[in-house]
Amino acid sequence: MDLDVAQIRAFVRAAEELHFGRAAAALSLSQQALSKRIARLESLLGTRLFLRGPGTVTLTDAGRRFLEPARRTVAAADAAVAAVTDTSRPLRVDVWGHLYAPMRTLAEVAHEAGTLTLGHGRDLPSVTQALLRGDIDAAFGRAHPPLHPALAHRLVRLEPVDAVLPTGHPLADRDALRPDDLRDSVLWTPGPLDRLDFLHRFTDRFGITGRTAGVNLGLAHFLADVAADPRRFTLLPADVPLPDDTRGLRTVPLVDPTPLYAWSLLWRTGDRHPGLDRLTAACAAHARTGRWLEYTPSRDWLPEPP
Repeated sequence: MDLDVAQIRAFVRAAEELHFGRAAAALSLSQQALSKRIARLESLLGTRLFLRGPGTVTLTDAGRRFLEPARRTVAAADAAVAAVTDTSRPLRVDVWGHLYAPMRTLAEVAHEAGTLTLGHGRDLPSVTQALLRGDIDAAFGRAHPPLHPALAHRLVRLEPVDAVLPTGHPLADRDALRPDDLRDSVLWTPGPLDRLDFLHRFTDRFGITGRTAGVNLGLAHFLADVAADPRRFTLLPADVPLPDDTRGLRTVPLVDPTPLYAWSLLWRTGDRHPGLDRLTAACAAHARTGRWLEYTPSRDWLPEPP
């Protein structure tokens, strides 16, 4: 059975939007043209992919089974065309975890990876969807399970994490702290804890029961909230530069064990932009020279194996 990529692309966009009007607009088609492509695809497959009702569109069981292979088909077709006609296109890389400054690591490898175009992802789920749609070629941030089966990832950097405390905190004068020392303190988080995998796992592992969530309005605002209460603390990768106007805070290394924040590169399986090989090679070279991937189980802590 020969399938038409244009029809599959129409199906994928409609399945993601669950709205034929928005899907048609995204593909620069009329809604009638989109509906015809999907109808022809359904006729060829011999099954309905969508259930249409008054104001609603849902996937059938067959449609749900067809969606992931269809996404991979569209991505592979785009990659095949790009390999021949678009070899100069920049590698589109998005990031998430902005509070922890992922651009620091990308900046160290970017000049060796060719031309990059950077996006502004919000979190892992939104970046995952951008990868699956083919809107970006790669993404950089902290990856944690479950990852979508159509994505591959490579560990790039393990970064030691420090505690950031108000100067009035009872432990602020220490030269180093064990994570267990923070059990009577209140962890201040930049959003709901159940959406912050690393911090959530840290609190569970080290018995941190005092937890309060703020709003992520940027690092300076977040740290000002931490400084406002001497019971609070937060965690930041050791190399994150604090804003110049940060006052009333002290950074203290964590030891026995040292938590490590894992940065990874993600991409779609079976769809490699030519620049991705250069980017992964640059990351690997810097990991060797900068000792980015050092990990000693007796000394360090990771939420999952590196």
